[in-house]
Amino acid sequence: MKIIVFCIALIFIVSACGPSKQNETVWELQPFIKIDSVNPVLEPLAPTRFYCPVRRDSVQWEEKDVFNPSAVVRNGKVYLLYRAEDIVGKHAGTSRLGLAISDDGLHFTRMPKPVFYPDNDSMKVYEWEGGVEDPRIVEDELGNYVLTYTAYDGKTARLCVATSSDLMTWKKHGLAFKDEPYLNLWSKSGAIVTQQVGEQFIARKINGKYTMYWGDTHIFMATSDDLIHWNPLTDERGELVTVFEPREGMFDSDLVEPGPQAMIQNDGILLIYNSRNNLTKGDSKLPDGNYAAGQVLLDFQNPSQVIKRSSAHFLTPDKPYEITGQVNNVCFAEGLVYYKNRWLLYYGTADSKIAVATRE
Repeated sequence: MKIIVFCIALIFIVSACGPSKQNETVWELQPFIKIDSVNPVLEPLAPTRFYCPVRRDSVQWEEKDVFNPSAVVRNGKVYLLYRAEDIVGKHAGTSRLGLAISDDGLHFTRMPKPVFYPDNDSMKVYEWEGGVEDPRIVEDELGNYVLTYTAYDGKTARLCVATSSDLMTWKKHGLAFKDEPYLNLWSKSGAIVTQQVGEQFIARKINGKYTMYWGDTHIFMATSDDLIHWNPLTDERGELVTVFEPREGMFDSDLVEPGPQAMIQNDGILLIYNSRNNLTKGDSKLPDGNYAAGQVLLDFQNPSQVIKRSSAHFLTPDKPYEITGQVNNVCFAEGLVYYKNRWLLYYGTADSKIAVATRE
């Protein structure tokens, strides 16, 4: 009789502990497996040249590094919009955005010239000569593409917005935060909240407003009526509201930064985010400055409220091309698609190449 009672108690304990532990991560989109057979999917390429209208000269626009891509599915193909840096004499590292297209999400054909770049236009004052960086793309309800990107003048990074109907020709709409006191605010990495519709991710309003997460130290929030003009979320003192921040003793101890588009799920808003480790106050098992990716779940009714946050990273450098490069020890997730019944996550490696991981 005692044996029977013990077994029943043991079964109860196991059944009670098992689902509880599982539910801790059931909201996360993982595991992602790196596709070693094709990685890196894009590397720097010296032969491609482009006539830069600002330099008034031909440059090898993707010779130095390619990294930090965004991705969308269009007409049954994956389109990868990626950051590329040139090398021009003593001037190294002006960024432009290239476009690559794939029938399987793994093997890409590049367009020979960048599709988005600094020009002699009204944005030159913000974009030259650092360039245009780190794209993130979503669609609006009409099927147009909305691009958030970073303009860098060599001193200040500013979050900007552009739109396109075909991913090839773009209209620049200027700074996301146009008004004082945010005009010269260091701002970047805008991940707009979307709703998945098949293979598309459509920007969706919450409480009558579009929502965007942004920032590269802490994660902040902004809202918009039109996806073009954005207002940072502030408190009663006019200070930026921090949605979440680095955590001591963990992989994300030094900074946190949005990854791909945020996605509305059954349990809330899912955001994949990038982070950096500080060895003195973070994870002692990771290198100092290590970039890894985590996930956070936010409240749909109150998007500035965190519901759950991953206790461990799901993507971190462990391949030679992720460990050594322009910036060592970097996996920086920025492009996510649902394509042919599986998830594909595109990420920059050591700020030098581009790789892909999958979740079936």
